[in-house]
Amino acid sequence: MRALSKASKATCKTISLGAALGTLLVALSVGQAKAANPFELNFWLSGPKYEGRVAPCEAALSTITSQFHEKESMYWNSSLTITAYGNIHEIAFRPWQSDNIPRRYCSGNAQTSDGVNRIVNFSIIEDGGFAGFGQGVEWCVTGLDRNWANNPGCKGALP
Repeated sequence: MRALSKASKATCKTISLGAALGTLLVALSVGQAKAANPFELNFWLSGPKYEGRVAPCEAALSTITSQFHEKESMYWNSSLTITAYGNIHEIAFRPWQSDNIPRRYCSGNAQTSDGVNRIVNFSIIEDGGFAGFGQGVEWCVTGLDRNWANNPGCKGALP
């Protein structure tokens, strides 16, 4: 019986110590907000460092040409290709807040192998390439957006 009372006294001391420690932590956390201490910082997670270095509009044309040919032949069983570009110009650069991923929006004319001139809208994205390496390109050729990814009329590819 005596051993049981010693164990219950030890349990009471442990509970009392835990309650006191909990009260102390609550009292400390209710104070003013302070900057993160070194233990609260995220180590090795520095985040993106976008510098806004995005290639000019003309730099994306070869990518668009090759991806267009690949898409047409692979998914639509078409031999259609882009044969020429004209009136390529920038529409917007970083049209939203500066904290967003930098993009250059461009538009122009693309002549396809069937002789039709079509509007091409595209954007060049900093760090938008495969696995975030290099610049990525998103594009749409008006009238040939067969899966309607940027419908209506490729306006989804604009800012």
